[in-house]
Amino acid sequence: MHLKHSDHEHGPPIVPVTFILEEPEMLTGTKQSEWTLMGGEHESVLELAMEHGINIEHACGGVCACSTCHIYVEQGMTSLTEATEAEEDRVEEAPGIKRTSRLSCQCEIRGTGPIIIRVPAWNRNAVKEIPH
Repeated sequence: MHLKHSDHEHGPPIVPVTFILEEPEMLTGTKQSEWTLMGGEHESVLELAMEHGINIEHACGGVCACSTCHIYVEQGMTSLTEATEAEEDRVEEAPGIKRTSRLSCQCEIRGTGPIIIRVPAWNRNAVKEIPH
């Protein structure tokens, strides 16, 4: 399943979000391991990444039904929406969970940042769906 762009308005791209990619070639096809992008309020971390060519796994299409888009929020947790109970339940299914674990599809920008996100190397969907 592939992420569909959200149907709600995003604020202007004024919040710095840095992505640290442990396996950049798998996610972007490049060797660049750090990307600083500008996100807008109400935009999810997954949307921001995908819109800029950082292909974070999201087997369920970003609807909080799996844990493939698991990330670590290294800085700026207060600039993101709080985790819901549904998200916390899904995060518990992910390997390598930490106190800073979140699902990138559920993290919406709500503050001024800066935000630092780490995308772990092991978080890959072994079965890729082919778009129809």
